Amino acid sequence: MKLSELCSEFKYECLSGSMDVDVRDVIYDSRKITEGTVFVCMVGAVTDGHKYIPDAVKKGASAIVVERADEAQQIPDQITVIQVESARRALAYMSAALFGHPDRKLVTIGITGTKGKTTTTYMIKSVLEMAGKKVGLIGTIGAMIGDEHIPSKNTTPESYELHRMFAAMVEAGCEYVVMEVSSQGLKLDRTAGILFDYGVFTNLSPDHIGPAEHESFEEYLYCKSLLFRQCRVGIVNADDPHWEEILKGHTCQVRTFSAEGNDVKDQVVDLFASDIGYINEGGRLGMHFTVSGCMDCKVKVHIPGRFSVYNAMVTMLVCNLVGIPDRAVLDGLEKVQVKGRVEILPVSKDYSMIIDYAHNEVSTRSVLTTLLEYHPKRLICVYGGGGNRSKLRRYDMGEVTGELADLCVLTCDNPRDEEIRDINADIKVGLAKSNGKYIEIDDRKEAIAYCMTHAKPGDMIVLLGKGHEDYQEIKGVKYHFDEREAVAEILDEIKSGERTVEA
Repeated sequence: MKLSELCSEFKYECLSGSMDVDVRDVIYDSRKITEGTVFVCMVGAVTDGHKYIPDAVKKGASAIVVERADEAQQIPDQITVIQVESARRALAYMSAALFGHPDRKLVTIGITGTKGKTTTTYMIKSVLEMAGKKVGLIGTIGAMIGDEHIPSKNTTPESYELHRMFAAMVEAGCEYVVMEVSSQGLKLDRTAGILFDYGVFTNLSPDHIGPAEHESFEEYLYCKSLLFRQCRVGIVNADDPHWEEILKGHTCQVRTFSAEGNDVKDQVVDLFASDIGYINEGGRLGMHFTVSGCMDCKVKVHIPGRFSVYNAMVTMLVCNLVGIPDRAVLDGLEKVQVKGRVEILPVSKDYSMIIDYAHNEVSTRSVLTTLLEYHPKRLICVYGGGGNRSKLRRYDMGEVTGELADLCVLTCDNPRDEEIRDINADIKVGLAKSNGKYIEIDDRKEAIAYCMTHAKPGDMIVLLGKGHEDYQEIKGVKYHFDEREAVAEILDEIKSGERTVEA
């Protein structure tokens, strides 16, 4: 592809060479430069791509993209040099062109907010798939293209990886992509040039504020708001106190949803939830509610917690706008489960078993307070702590579980290079602050088995920390461990008489 084609949709100045030069690939990691590539000198918090210009020259790059004109002086005349205001934005536009603008061949659904992004992307994906659509997903736990899972370092990948994923989705026959759009992704122009068909705002609370992320809450909010300047339709939670600030400067049509009041500035919201109630049926937990507006019906979702109502409303609005029949949406919502996010395992009609990825104080408090709304006879937590991580997180986890749970079973998570007993000793410091009751069983499967064989009617057993993970990392080795498989094995062992259930 000609360099001029790659650069056709953004402003640049050609400092030397020809724009007709052929380019085989766009590179921003100097280690991957080969002959015939264009090297984009990105400036980051840790390193400055301009210092790798000698490497790019030595390895035969056809062109180099710089932000500072004085850097061109060290580049031989036969190499094309273009100057741009932002190398990150240039990378995004060039990557889109390189892969043939795959985002324009998909229905793009981007979700931003502090909480609920992962769960909501999976809910939308699941409901669309149940309606017969092929859907790609990009987010916290990587990307999914059909049944293929692709790990990712960032919630919103770098623009080159993002467009490569889009292209793979198009190749695989996907019609839709649902993705988490993080504030960092927006701030760092990873989604620059994409016009999302639908942009969603879930909620906002202070997070990701610090030297390496956002300078202030105001900057965090501003970065979130950028999504609504690059989408056709914006779908906004009108119950969040920041919704009007999120829409400042927006260029999209606006749709709203609410569970607290059915008018926004004297205009009726597009979807309003009322008659909200809790489902606790034979070990299955969830929510039921009634909606009015663009859909008028009763809704059931088997994911516990009031936040599930909001996530479900986003799913309903998106699916309604893309033309999915109401019945298919409702059927999909009733069946949907999100792996590792308050995931209910159907193990018994007498007690509930839940898997959740919560592994810090904030997320643990959220999931436990949600489960307490169902008034369990006992709330039992099985968890450990990550090795080679902050001890403060362990103290906080111990304190919150000691405060809210009836029993904590301390066990193995990903101890990495630390000893399980040392990690649990730190957790016990927090447990002592809240006088939490606990026992210790180092083997995670045995810890789960203890809870299952000692469960009483009405109990809720929540397995914290692993969520979607299917491994344990111990002394530098990753061992396969999936809690769903462990629970199924324990059930088989109980049925065969290998394990005895305590009366």
